[in-house]
This record gives sequence, structure tokens and C-alpha cells, in this order.
Amino acid sequence: MSKSFIEQVHYIRIPVKDLELSAHWYRDVLGLQLLNHTKELAILKVNEGPFLLILVPTQDETFAHFTINNEQAFSIGFTSSELSKFHQHLMDNEVKVEDIKEDNGHAFFHFYDPNGNKLQVHW
Repeated sequence: MSKSFIEQVHYIRIPVKDLELSAHWYRDVLGLQLLNHTKELAILKVNEGPFLLILVPTQDETFAHFTINNEQAFSIGFTSSELSKFHQHLMDNEVKVEDIKEDNGHAFFHFYDPNGNKLQVHW
């Protein structure tokens, strides 16, 4: 096959314990646009692109990240051209955030949503 039938990633679903709290956190702290909020899910848009984050409530002990050698590894990575300001913004909002690191001219850090989902942002 020379060309994939898949055009783009449209959305990613994230498990959350408290849908109401999580929807407001992603809207108020991360600045995403809340498009829809029901008992079953919350849909958030990332800026003007087609990409959506869908929050799905669950009481299961599950996360939107995985482990490698028993260490948490993120699945979802965001970009920000204002990495240091975003890092400070998260700290000001009492978000669990790791230090900014650099690797071959690539700066990034990890942070956690209120449900313990490990996320990354880089530039």
C-alpha cells in the first residue's frame, strides 16, 4: 500500500475518576475548549485544529499512560512555544509537575492531571 487510508488522529480518550472536576480542569487550567459535557463524557478541543480530547469516567484503576520497567511513561504529548511560562502556570495552579529537561535541543516536562494521568509538553 503506498498511501494509508487513515488521514489523521481525530481524538484520544482519557480515563478520569471525576468527570466534572476533570472537564473543568482541562478547560480552566490547560485552556482547552469544552465542546460537550454529559454524564458519559466530556469533549474538549485543542485550539483550532481537528484534534479532540475525550474524557471518559471510570472507577477502574486505569490511566492514559503506561509503564516501562515499572516507571510511568506518557502516552499524550502536547506542544507549547511558551514552555517556561506554561510550566510556571501549572505550578501556580498547584499541578503536579516535573522539572523542565533538555535533550539534544529538545525541551520538555511532564505533568499530571487530577486523575494521575501522566502527560508531556515539549518544544
